[in-house]
Amino acid sequence: MKNILKIILSYSLISFNTFVLAIENKNENFLKIGVLAPFSGEFKSLGEEMLYAVNLAIQDINDPYIKIYPKDIGSKNEKIIQACEEFEKEGIKIIIGPVDSKVHKNLNNFEDLIFLSLSNIDSSINKNILMMGINLESQLLAIKKFIKNEKKKKTVILYPKNEYSKHVEKKIKLVNFTNTKLFKYNQDPKILTQQIEKLTNYKKRKINLNSRIKKLEGSEKPKDVRELNILKQKYTLGKIDFDSVVIIDFGDSLKSVLTSLAYTDVSEKDVLIITSNQWFDKSILDETSIKNFFFPSINLKNFKKFSNKFQKTYNYKPNEIIILAYDSVGLIYYIWNNIGTIKSVNNFNFKSEIKGKIGKFTISENKILQKLSIYKLEDGNFIQNRL
Repeated sequence: MKNILKIILSYSLISFNTFVLAIENKNENFLKIGVLAPFSGEFKSLGEEMLYAVNLAIQDINDPYIKIYPKDIGSKNEKIIQACEEFEKEGIKIIIGPVDSKVHKNLNNFEDLIFLSLSNIDSSINKNILMMGINLESQLLAIKKFIKNEKKKKTVILYPKNEYSKHVEKKIKLVNFTNTKLFKYNQDPKILTQQIEKLTNYKKRKINLNSRIKKLEGSEKPKDVRELNILKQKYTLGKIDFDSVVIIDFGDSLKSVLTSLAYTDVSEKDVLIITSNQWFDKSILDETSIKNFFFPSINLKNFKKFSNKFQKTYNYKPNEIIILAYDSVGLIYYIWNNIGTIKSVNNFNFKSEIKGKIGKFTISENKILQKLSIYKLEDGNFIQNRL
């Protein structure tokens, strides 16, 4: 079925572009958009989904003066320079993609081109690159506001020790959290559990529980018997030295952190547990005892509508991040339709809020910030937190 869809999409793009060529010479302000993605190799499916999302956006805009130019960058970005050189020769200035931020240095060499990358590595516009991903600064701003509204006084921010640690620390400092302790952990599950034990004073709380149980076991007083029955249902006794925890991680590493917190008897009833953006991933419930936590994210209703429309059109569920490709087309068209031409990244800086499928965002002073909502994963359902 997917192969049939690929043929249909290819045919529709050829037909669409052929029609556009007939009128292109009549309109100097014709909007040309390049798509830079892997259409071959290991990540071929992601590239195809990006192209499908762009096609959906063009259908929804319904303006015949838009033409798209997809180019393959290969499975390891080995064709990216060649593709950019072709874009320059063809007079295509605005490009959606790539996803991988590791190739951004190569893109900086093409000063006449403007890239709307799907990466989330930074909120700042990097010379000729706008990163459309849900960046960490936007997430931290939403989390900071949420913690303040919840009146939490002591927050621990957990993040892994890896190549992105300094980036995380830089953004935390920029957002300027108060009454916050930073805790960098090892992603090895065994070492991680030991670190979380130390952070939560687990061994001392375990000793406290056993000591109290031993003291009550010889008593026949009704009050002591009731307390003893309650204590036997617990794993530890004593308070934790923080009332909220933020985990800047995802995937299996996040699951390990949540599992360690559950093991050390950190309850979501006592501690506000917040993670970074999870794209509404329910699979996390299968591997941790913690079932309720909060996270900042894009608009859930819009996300569902887009996913359902994509699945209905192409008969399979899309990768989460390709909604960013859809919004990128809308953003490009919005600017082009208002000012008639796009000459540099400076044209993307404006004061008004933009409303896309991901929700509202702003681009000003060379920075992209998304206005994210806080959602709660509760008993297997995603619920928007309303304050």
